[in-house]
Amino acid sequence: MDQAQTQVQAQDVDLHPARLRQVFGAFPTGVTAIAALVDGSPVGLAASSFTSVSLDPPLVSVCVAHSSTTWPLLSTRPRLGVSVLGAQQELACRQLAAREGDRFASLDWRATADGAVLVEQASAWLDCSVQQLIRAGDHDIVLLRVHELDADHSVPPLVFHASGFRRLQAA
Repeated sequence: MDQAQTQVQAQDVDLHPARLRQVFGAFPTGVTAIAALVDGSPVGLAASSFTSVSLDPPLVSVCVAHSSTTWPLLSTRPRLGVSVLGAQQELACRQLAAREGDRFASLDWRATADGAVLVEQASAWLDCSVQQLIRAGDHDIVLLRVHELDADHSVPPLVFHASGFRRLQAA
């Protein structure tokens, strides 16, 4: 097959959002809560696009949709808490992803002195600040500088795969 035929075939591929979501969902991800105090109250969102970026300097990233109404409230905070949700926190994830209501109702959380909000019983947590925003299609890639972190390896993470929540199982 020559290069012209390859290009024609690539143009014929179904790249509709529903199809993209279905194929992207084949890759399992952890689920995080990104949160901070805003006017003394916790504000946050759920994100499954979290990844480590760099050890030196310590950087992680998360992707946030331009349509998010929560991100503008968080983006200017001096510190953001990133909580890697535990396997038992599916309900917390659903609350944090909700478009309406009190996302922190009945959730155990704590705030740092700098206003980062961390969800209790998470697998890991990071206290971060925004290092850089990179516009990428319909999302922003948010590079976060890590200032403090910890993990509880006895708490298995919540996993999102194929549009559903899963739990890790030892091989």
